Amino acid sequence: METKASKSKSFGASILLMIAAFIWGTAFVAQSKGLEQIGNFTFLALRSYLAVIVLTPVSLFIYKNNKKKIGEGANGENKTFFSKSLLTGGALCGIVLCLASASQQYGIVLSGVGKSGFLTTLYILMVPLLGLLFKRKVNPVLWLCIIIATTGMYFLCVTDVGGITAGDFLLILCAFFFAVQIMIVDYYVEKVDGVRLSLVQFFITAIISTIAAFAFEEISVEAIKSAWFSVFYAGVLSSGIAFTLQIVAQKNLNPTVASLIMSLESVFAALAGAFFGERLSTNEIIGCGLVFLAIILAQLPLEKVFKAKKCN
Repeated sequence: METKASKSKSFGASILLMIAAFIWGTAFVAQSKGLEQIGNFTFLALRSYLAVIVLTPVSLFIYKNNKKKIGEGANGENKTFFSKSLLTGGALCGIVLCLASASQQYGIVLSGVGKSGFLTTLYILMVPLLGLLFKRKVNPVLWLCIIIATTGMYFLCVTDVGGITAGDFLLILCAFFFAVQIMIVDYYVEKVDGVRLSLVQFFITAIISTIAAFAFEEISVEAIKSAWFSVFYAGVLSSGIAFTLQIVAQKNLNPTVASLIMSLESVFAALAGAFFGERLSTNEIIGCGLVFLAIILAQLPLEKVFKAKKCN
């Protein structure tokens, strides 16, 4: 039975994920502008290094503060700053996040923004399907929410269906990698500190991206200087803050519910565009409404209501 304390934690975690989705949505423009000036892997490496710079002092402070308060934890997490579980989980998250981000950026270039937004958020379908492999059952209410949210994302993002392109396959692959990252976080967040997990994740992403940038891209200092604001916004807010909020929040949320809330990224991107003068079409308004409806339904105890009616 869910206690008031656990309900409060779930609500707080949902708010944190909504903030993360808002940051990701509003960062989309900055990210797109930055990629017009520098290469995909160069951009990804720079934003990841910035995230590491931001997270290092924060994680050190939290680690020292927790060590003073509770001493050495029973699971050994306070004995050393980087435990074996932390390094393993962070490395796995970093590799998968790098693959997801890279495939998403190339997919956007090939398929366009609208279809990209829809195909990327297919992770809301893939997360519960992956969960079934680990014997994580999803109740019928959540499946209904997933269908509603997926329909909403279609209305919101897809304006021209066209044929299946190479970019589409990359974006579906991106959605799969994001789903895997969510599941890895779900597994490790109970074992290790979330902020340090995020720190290792971005360090690994930065290293892989740096190697790829030198191997496949032409790196220009002048181009990097011209893209500094986009890199700063994506590195500090989108990576350093938003992805850390995701990891911290997932500790108190079902991964399927978490993926639904994170899909608000596209909704906030559309609303941000409307705020700056872009007019929302009827389909986009319907799409936003359906996604919000799905997330609200996912937060309500409807499963308990249905069970109570059956018992009566």
